[in-house]
This record gives sequence, C-alpha cells and structure tokens, in this order.
Amino acid sequence: MNIHAQAEAGSVAQGATAFDGCYHCGLSLPPAAHWPVEIDGQRREMCCPGCQAAAQTIVEMGLADYYRTRSAFSATADGAALIPPELLLYDLPDAQKKFDLNEESAEATLSIEGIRCAACVWLIERRLARLPGLQAVNLNVATERLYVRWQKELCKPSDVLQAVRDIGYAAYPYDASRHDAQLRRASRTLSRQLFVAGLSMMQVMMYAVPAYISHDGTLESDMDALMRWASLLLTLPAVCYSALPFFRGAYASLRQGALGMDVPVALGIGAAFIGSVVAVLRGDGDVYFDSVTMFIFLLLCSRYLELIARRKAAGALEKLQHALPAAAARMNGYPAQRECSMVAATQLCAGDFILVKPGEAIAADGEIVEGASAIDMSLLTGESAALKRGVGDTLPGGAINITQAIVLRVSKVAADSTLSQLIRLIERAGNAKPQIALWADRVAAWFVAALLLFALAVFVFWQWHDPARAWPIAIAVLVVSCPCALSLATPTALAAATDRLVRQGVLIVQPHVLEILHRTTHIVFDKTGTLTVGKPTLQNMHMFADAERNACLQIAAALEASNAHPLAQAIVVAASAAAMTATAPVAHDVSYTAGQGLEGVIDGVRFRLGNAVFVGELAGHSIDQQDGTGMTSVYLGSSGTWLARFDLSDAMRDDARAVVAYFRKLGKTVILLSGDQPDVAQHVAAELGIAEAHGACLPEQKLAFVQKLQQQGSIVAMVGDGINDAAVLRAADVSFAMGSGAALAQTHADTVLLSPHLAAIANASEVAVKTMRVIRQNLVWATCYNLLAIPAAAIGWINPWLSGVGMSLSSAVVVLNALRLRRIPRRHGEHPGRAKAEQENAGQENAMAAAVKQGIN
Repeated sequence: MNIHAQAEAGSVAQGATAFDGCYHCGLSLPPAAHWPVEIDGQRREMCCPGCQAAAQTIVEMGLADYYRTRSAFSATADGAALIPPELLLYDLPDAQKKFDLNEESAEATLSIEGIRCAACVWLIERRLARLPGLQAVNLNVATERLYVRWQKELCKPSDVLQAVRDIGYAAYPYDASRHDAQLRRASRTLSRQLFVAGLSMMQVMMYAVPAYISHDGTLESDMDALMRWASLLLTLPAVCYSALPFFRGAYASLRQGALGMDVPVALGIGAAFIGSVVAVLRGDGDVYFDSVTMFIFLLLCSRYLELIARRKAAGALEKLQHALPAAAARMNGYPAQRECSMVAATQLCAGDFILVKPGEAIAADGEIVEGASAIDMSLLTGESAALKRGVGDTLPGGAINITQAIVLRVSKVAADSTLSQLIRLIERAGNAKPQIALWADRVAAWFVAALLLFALAVFVFWQWHDPARAWPIAIAVLVVSCPCALSLATPTALAAATDRLVRQGVLIVQPHVLEILHRTTHIVFDKTGTLTVGKPTLQNMHMFADAERNACLQIAAALEASNAHPLAQAIVVAASAAAMTATAPVAHDVSYTAGQGLEGVIDGVRFRLGNAVFVGELAGHSIDQQDGTGMTSVYLGSSGTWLARFDLSDAMRDDARAVVAYFRKLGKTVILLSGDQPDVAQHVAAELGIAEAHGACLPEQKLAFVQKLQQQGSIVAMVGDGINDAAVLRAADVSFAMGSGAALAQTHADTVLLSPHLAAIANASEVAVKTMRVIRQNLVWATCYNLLAIPAAAIGWINPWLSGVGMSLSSAVVVLNALRLRRIPRRHGEHPGRAKAEQENAGQENAMAAAVKQGIN
C-alpha cells in the first residue's frame, strides 16, 4: 500500500469525512459506483460489491469500531490470492464469541452458493474433512446450508470459508436475506442458461432434420457442409454458456482428486462436441450437435426441477425466517402515554412495551398487559385454529394477532425469541444425515469411478469391433449413466418429509428418526403432560392434625415456586388464588429428589413435599394412603408431623385414545411408564386401552426398563415431557418430547412436538413409513434404470440424444416422487368440529405458549 493511501486511511480513522475513495479499501470509486454502506450513522461509498459485503459484515457483527481504529486500509488484490477481508473478520475474538460452544470447540452455519447436485455436497464435505481440527461437517442439499464444528486451536473460521471457495463455491456466514437473494440469482442464471440451451436445441434440430430424412445423394454436399457449420455455430452458446455448471463442477472435482457426478456429464458433452467439430473440419464423419444441445437442455431442465424441489422442501424454514417483523411499534411512555414510535425489532429490549395491531406479527416474545385477541400460532406449532389470549398470557415472537390490538411487555429480545431459537434448532436438525443417505452418497461416489472405467472398456471394444460406432456408443454410456437419480433418491425424500412434518408441528432433530421410527416395536408413554394435557388442578385438600388449610397451601407453593413440573404449577396457581396476605412465605435450601419430591426450609422449619414414602422419612411414621380414583396425591409434612394431602387430577388429551389405538392397530406394544402412583397409572391405562402400565417409576427405573426392552431385541420409541424423562429420552431408539414440556427433555429428544396434539406422533409414524417407501422406490428405480440403460447403451441400442432423455427423465421421476411427501392429509383423530372445541377450551392451550416462551435450544 502506498504512503498516500496510508495517510488517507489515517484521516478516515480520525473521523474525516472528506474522502472520495472506497471507504473500505481506499481505491478510487468507479464513475457509476453505487454500493453504499451505513457506518456509524453515515453513508459510506464502496468501490465494488465485494467491499460492500465486507463492510456490511463488519457493521452487522458489531465491529464498526474497526474503521475508527484502523491504521491502514484493507488489503486489495494485486494479483496474489488473498483471503477476502470479510473472511478474516471471523477470526477476531469478538466475532468468534458468536460461534463458541465451549473453550475448545466452535460451530457455525454457513450458506453455500453454487450447489448443483448431490455431487457438490460430497465434494465440499470431502474437502473440508481434510482441514486440521475439523470435528464435524454436514451440508444440507435442500437448504444449501453447511454446518461445521472445529477445534479453535487448530482451525479458524476463515480457513473453513476459504477452503470452500478454493474448490469453486462461494461460502459466507448464513444470513436469511442474503441467502434468499442468492437463491433468486441462481434461479435467474439457471433460467437464462436453460433458455439459451433450448433455443440452440430448436435451431440445431432445424438443420439436423434434413440430414436425417434425406436419402443417399439427395442432399448436396455443399448444403450438407453449410448445415454442419450452422449447427456448430448454434451449438457454441449452449456449450460455452449453458453447460458451464457441468464443466466447472467437473473441474472442481478433478482438482481435488475426486470423481463427482459432473465428471461423466462434462466428458459426454465435451467428447460429443469435440468429435463433431473434428468431423466438420474434416468434412467427413457423423456430427452430434443435436444430441449435445438436447442433452444440455434436458439436463438443465432436470436441475431446474431439482432447484424448485429444494426450495419447496425448505419452504417451512423460509417462512419461519421471515415471520419476525423487521420493525415494531414501541410505546416509550406506557402506560402514562400512548404514543408509538417505530423501531427496528433488533432494538427491542426486555421490559419494552409494544403495540401489536390486528394482522401484524409479534416482533418478540412477550406478555399481554392490555387487551385480548385471537392469536394465530400455526407457523410455530402447525395448529390451524386461532387461540384466544388475554392479559397475563405469554405469546411467542412470530405469532400473528388476528382480531384486536394488544399491548405486550417484551420478555426476550428478537435474537433470543422462541422463533429465533426454533429456527436455529431446525437448521441444526438438517445438518446430519441418516445412514441410508450416507450409503447412497458412498455408492454414487464409487459408481462414477466404475462408470468411467466401463465407458473406457466399451470404447476400446467398439474401436476393435466397429470403429465407426465406438465414439457415439462411449458418449451414450457416459450420458445415460449419470448417477444423479441415485444421489437424489434419499436427500430429496428426506427434505420433503421434514418440510411436511415441520408444517404439521413435528420437528425432527436427529437424522435417524424417519429411518427407525417405522421399525419400532414398543411405544412407551409418560403420563403427566404427555397422555394428559399437563395442566392438573387442585381438586381437594385433606388436612392432618390441626394444620391450617391456607398456611399449608402457601408452604407447599413456596417449596414448588421454582419447579416447572405441571403438578407443582397446579399447587402454585391454587395458592395464588387463595392468598390472603400480601407477603408469601419464601423457601430456602430447596433440594429436589427426582421422582420423589422436594425438601426445603421455611422460617427455620424443614418441610418435605412429595410422595408418602418420601415425606414419611421426615414426618417419622407411616400414614394410610387414600387416593381418589384417577387422582394424584402429594403429601406435605415437617419433622415428626404430617400436615396435608393435596389431591390433583389432570384431564386426558382428547386424541390420546385415538393415538394409542393407532399404534395398537399397527401391532406395536404400547406401555405406560409414570412416576405417579400405581393406581393412577393403571386408571389412565385402562381408560386409554393400554395393556401394560407401571407406576411409581423413578428416572433410573424408567431408564432400566427401556434398556431391558432393547436388550431383548426391541426397538423402543419413548414419548415424554418432563425433566425426569431426559435420561430415558436419550436412551430410547427414537424419542419424542412434547413442545409444552421442559427444555431439558427437548434437548435430549430426537423429535420435538411443537403442536400440542399427541396425534402428531401418529402423523410422524405415518410419514416415516411413507418416506422409507418413497426412498426404496427411488433407489429401486435408479438402480433398475442404470441396470437396463447402461447395457443398452453399451450394446448400441441407445444413441447419445436418447441417452440424454433417459438420464433427465430418471432424475425427474425421483424428484417428483419425493415431492409427493409434502402433501398434508387430515391429522389422526381430528374431526370437523375440533377447531371450535379448541377455541372454546383455549385456556388449556396456554401451556403450549408458556412452554414455547422458554425457547427450544
């Protein structure tokens, strides 16, 4: 960098604004430059889109002080291969805080630009796997997002981004708006390439048809030569522009020492075109310009269909990403003043008051402090029925207000909102691949190598047997056997099924769910919050000795104050309604014994709250346990004294019976495991038609029970919602966590039910069956096609243009078959009057909103 540029950089760092060069790199601005970025409230001009992207990245990461403190401009490319400055930014300590998992590792989600097919996924993953310190890498072909995790001592974010760029793909930290713009650009580029290829194909066919229909001697030699030259000129745009994605992909693969699926395609196009050019120059021999243009056009049609399929498969996630509004009406003086000012959603802080008008989306999680309205949470839960919400109810960001204006007090900033956390979980859910997808990738990679050797052998044979046919037959073999259909068979189906389940309120977190769920032999249910709605109420209190009713209720509520269990919340709600004094007792030194109860100290007295055995250890003697049918009893006692018994009951989920019947009809064994009293568990099991039920199960007993089933060869699916279920959820072959349950359970589960309906599990099971059926159909089709088409091409029965038709149709069949999985039927157990019933009982649904408020992470 010259001295003048350094001096200018110093003036910029000191706050000078009179500078007519690029604010980022210092180069002079082109005459028509229009790439501004707002930095520190001032509009700054950049010399190119690259500098604009770098500067915008710096600002968005909160590192704008870089421009105030720098001593020189950013490096500019002077012929050397420099790492782009926006990549180096992610090596800064402040930037890496966004990626931290722990002290040793970090992770990031990146957008990849230029993905064409599953071969790109294989190539990128293969290249990144060679980076030192890289622990995990997965690229989702449907969403074009890359998940990476690395050791911070051995690898830097810029190393990852640069490695991807080195093999011909653009990589950048994921941003929803930028990713959408990239998809639109890719779609427009592909459309233009498709148009050019189609136009070339039609024009070339006009010159090829006379040669096909003419008999010997009927077409003059000079006219034949003119048509050949015209065909050559018309084929050039298709080869030099429309076929660029195939040549670039093949070059990137070969440069990395790999054989991607673009290699046989590029070889087929190149061989046919070069052979035709040689024939034109020599004035003798066959030309294949019509086959080349038709092949390029059909292959681009197939890829355009794949692009549409990927965008549709990622449709649910795209809707979620755009659900949070960019701005909100903040009421700065509420409640004294009603004036509103529009602010960016990112500027909202906890405690702010915002006005949400009918038809508007909620910008951040919050609690209603004024007004009542119907709320549409279908985007978050998949639930189509609007839910009534009023003062005191919590609402997640992204929900839509329908009927009346409401005022909310913000509880979480937009970046930490339920919707933002849900999006992060969905993005992470698509990172890993099931075994069947990994198998397909491995087979496709080996298939390309075997194909090239086979094509070479075919060429050698025909060169010996009939040299005139050797070239076209070898081209036909290369073209007809491109393994695109084989590689698309699994990821397209999985992406379509995942999109369908997200729209139904089922979030698949781990990749093996669909692969294993349809093979499960045992379905194990928890009771509270799973088969029941999870909102028990206090039905009765029985007092022992001379204990005072309200005092005992307040003591129990104090012990349960920080407990998220539904039974605990029922006691807290009952105590709040019966409170007679402004000052409630406060419990200290509260300890929780899983599956038994709590112990704490209030005003110097030690109390226990839980089951009879647990409380009896402190109360000093046993007591007759008298529980009402279907009731759960919780006891309260102190040292040497029994104080009270709380009888609570929980309503059954209205679709629980139908779900149990569905799995029994499939021949699966349904079991109830509950920490509740045995008679309560048996009562619920009998009501739902469950043959086997076990009560009073501690967490370790639930875990041991499931592990015993697995040792006997059973494949177990576990459904739960509480903290007690976290261990068994992780141990089960497939696990489901209710969306209204504890966040700890959700982090250990393979699947999270965002919908409050248990029928979502039956839907997931049905989708799993259909998905595996579609995957098998796709794999069988792709395999049979190659088994039939490759020998036919090798024998000479299929010419090059017909091979292009067959290859394109095989990919199209796979994609269209997979897209059938996106269709959503009526849920199990639903009936036309369900929506009305849900609105009438909207109070029960508030458990979902309250739990969603906790966030999924």
